[in-house]
Amino acid sequence: MRKWQSASIAVAAVAVMLTAGCGSQQQQTQPTAAQPAGQADAAYGGQDKANGGGYGGKDPQGEKSKPAGQLMIGDDKKLGSVLTDSEGFTLYRFEKDTAKPPKTNCDGDCATAWPPVPASDVSSAAGIDPSLLGEVTRADGTQQLTVAGWPMYRYAKDTKPWQIKGEGVGGTWYAAAPDGKKASADGADQGGGGGGEVGTGVSKAALSTFKDPELGEILRDGKGRTLYRFNKDSAWPMKSNCTGSCLDTWKPAKPVAKDDVEGVNPKLLSKFTRPDGDEQLAIDCWLLYWYTGDEKPGDTNGQGVGGAWFAVSPDGKKVGAEK
Repeated sequence: MRKWQSASIAVAAVAVMLTAGCGSQQQQTQPTAAQPAGQADAAYGGQDKANGGGYGGKDPQGEKSKPAGQLMIGDDKKLGSVLTDSEGFTLYRFEKDTAKPPKTNCDGDCATAWPPVPASDVSSAAGIDPSLLGEVTRADGTQQLTVAGWPMYRYAKDTKPWQIKGEGVGGTWYAAAPDGKKASADGADQGGGGGGEVGTGVSKAALSTFKDPELGEILRDGKGRTLYRFNKDSAWPMKSNCTGSCLDTWKPAKPVAKDDVEGVNPKLLSKFTRPDGDEQLAIDCWLLYWYTGDEKPGDTNGQGVGGAWFAVSPDGKKVGAEK
């Protein structure tokens, strides 16, 4: 971790100017190279005590595959659009299966490494043709999800959302595109090589931007959660008016390292020490929060709530109109 020190009068002067720019509430506000945010590992709707929720927890697949929920579209630099389940886990197809007619050839140990995705409780998000969704009956009588006839699987070694470690394994396993074809950046039905991570717009950075179709470019944290600002807070002096029960719904965003951001000017970032001693991320002196009502990455359910909560642009301004 890099430690910043005042090496010159000029650097000190800049720090003073930035501090003055946000004001001071009992000397709580200091722009600094913030510490990395904590990593929550429960699902968005979970009850992680420290952070109010995040992803994962136990082995995401468990002993049996769980329903996919609402399918989403991820965006990988090498593969382009990639199909994921509602929690961001990549879905794969197996070249030894067939689509016409749908048939699965992954059983036994294969199905342990590549858990089949159940056909129940599945829906499609925008950009995924619901008519492509179907099912195939496996040898054990269970129903497996198909997309354009291709049976869908998760990969047991993808232990966190947005991973894509199964891509190209054995020359027979490939991430699925939203139309059921093998994902590829040029749209061709071909496989790519190498595992890595995919995001639905979830960047590996602790703070980045996301282009929402209605709101435009907005901020999100490292878990893909939309970040918001509160009209009843103030930037001069920097002060939070979300306390008590408000914090049950709106969770203060954790500070991030200034070298762990994408699409955001790190000079706009600062941290604020809350009355309970916890530190909160701020941009252009506005405190940032995430909303417990956002169930999955990309959700903006907090937009306009109470006429006081708004998503935030990369320069710290509130965006969009009230709902």
